Amino acid sequence: MISVNNISLRYGSQKLFEDVNLLFTPGHCYGVIGANGAGKSTFLKILSGDIEPNTGDVSIAANTRMSVLKQDHFEYDDCQVLQTVIMGNKRLYEIMVEKDAIYAKPDFTDDDGIRASELEAEFAEMDGWSAEAEASSLLQGLGIPTNLHERIVSELDGNEKVKVLLAQALFGKPGILILDEPTNHLDVKSIKWLQGFLGDFDGTVIVVSHDRHFLNEVCTHMVDIDFGKIKMYVGNYDFWYESSQLALQMMKDQNRKKEEKIKDLQNFIARFSANASKSKQATSRKKLLEKITLDDIQPSTRRYPFVGFEMEREVGNEILTVEELSKTIDGVKILNKINFRVNKNDKIAFIGNEIAITTLFKILVEESEPESGNYKWGQTITKSYFPKDNSEFFSDVELNLVDWLRQYSEEQSEIYLRGFLGRMLFSGEEALKQAKVLSGGEKVRCMLSRMMLKNANVLILDQPTNHLDLESITSVNNGLINFKSNVLFTSHDHQFIQTIANRIIDIKDDGSLVDRAMTYEEYIEKYY
Repeated sequence: MISVNNISLRYGSQKLFEDVNLLFTPGHCYGVIGANGAGKSTFLKILSGDIEPNTGDVSIAANTRMSVLKQDHFEYDDCQVLQTVIMGNKRLYEIMVEKDAIYAKPDFTDDDGIRASELEAEFAEMDGWSAEAEASSLLQGLGIPTNLHERIVSELDGNEKVKVLLAQALFGKPGILILDEPTNHLDVKSIKWLQGFLGDFDGTVIVVSHDRHFLNEVCTHMVDIDFGKIKMYVGNYDFWYESSQLALQMMKDQNRKKEEKIKDLQNFIARFSANASKSKQATSRKKLLEKITLDDIQPSTRRYPFVGFEMEREVGNEILTVEELSKTIDGVKILNKINFRVNKNDKIAFIGNEIAITTLFKILVEESEPESGNYKWGQTITKSYFPKDNSEFFSDVELNLVDWLRQYSEEQSEIYLRGFLGRMLFSGEEALKQAKVLSGGEKVRCMLSRMMLKNANVLILDQPTNHLDLESITSVNNGLINFKSNVLFTSHDHQFIQTIANRIIDIKDDGSLVDRAMTYEEYIEKYY
């Protein structure tokens, strides 16, 4: 258990939180959400003791060990992989080191023997004899094969290092587990394994993530940071989002009888409760949901950008044909004679080799050339492209946002452009910010505005959810669901792909592809 009592934090005149009182209990998973810059990671650092609040304190139940996912991917470069994982339990690792040092002494004394016996007793009490087996099991669950367990961490690639640090955080059955973006750089299998692990975890889990599917799968509660306040709600992310929308609707319709509103609430809760999986977390969440009353449901004060794509003309029968397309980069064939045809109403998610996907998109928008093969767009097609790297649009650009957007708009009036920017949360003075000083999320919102102005009938998007907060991701998600024409896209966001795509193209590391007309979850279930 972890208790937060009257926590406040300020940086100069900026108030991040004020009068925060929360209780986190074992057997529950708490997802911390909030707009970019709201202070999610800062809040986790207060809980872990890395940052001292201005007022208040954090209390942890006696004899409870806290484990925190480390963010420094180079901290353990000189350590062995298996050893790094065991370091997750600091005291256990200290015992192992001291034991080994005593047994290695050439002049072993009686005092050494007494100390060794004390350490052995503590070691056995902490289940130390199972430590290496547990560490190995965690690594394998996250996709690190046994042949890498004896390696030095510096010999691993970046994604493998992330998995080692995650295994370290999970090791040794901690009472409290604090995870900041644990799914970053994880593959599909590793994420599924982590969801299962957390679903059966008996301790307290507090997690920040931009992955809505992950939050939906593991969370029993949402902790919402909004305008300096932190509130806790029962349910996963979808329940929090939809309940806040339900509350807004109820506020707008004050004349409806309370009985009707209660019936709406009951139906709403029943629908979510029925979707619970068999995990401990989901069962716990279901029981909590059933206790919710009308007064517990509150509207969110969160602002959502408007993302809506319109097209000037519909696509014809011919959209895109790709034939025998190949491309080699640095001696590696990343596209190997690939063939596919885009049909009407296709919304295609490209998964697999990210370099290959980005290269393919650049070829299709004529920013790169294939080495062989060809592609053909239909005569009715107009394209709009969202690149993964948008730096060329903003670096050293001496324009405010109104003038920046004017470059891509037929309508040149400031009123129109300010209205457009306002819908993307750049209102008032925000619209006069310099383009070159924008944050990553602000740049993405500007690029989406640029796309919307084109009124294209085919959208190509390379990782559009990167750098966005959950509110913006939800808006982009809904905008692409509602778009009445073709979308070619790639994303790391499970829910984003699942709710948009009706077809999956998986580009393998050898440059070949698998093309299936099915949802993302159907594809993962069958081929992963």
